[in-house]
Amino acid sequence: MTASQIRATILEVIGQILPDEDLSKLKGDVRIRDQVEMDSMDFLDIIMELRKRYGIEVPEEDYMKLATLDSAVAYLEPRMAHL
Repeated sequence: MTASQIRATILEVIGQILPDEDLSKLKGDVRIRDQVEMDSMDFLDIIMELRKRYGIEVPEEDYMKLATLDSAVAYLEPRMAHL
């Protein structure tokens, strides 16, 4: 997967978890939780959906690497390159 495909996938998953949020103005370099109404359970749901769809394991110590859209793409890109 390319970076743009990963970004689209992340936005799709967030959209499923938070269907009432407008993700069209989501900034890549600002914490996602600062831009949308998302609690810790919503964040875990996103992690679980990525694991279910793509078999990606994100250890708890790496959760902060998924804080922004840009950092999430950078973190996931090598893990999703084969998809």
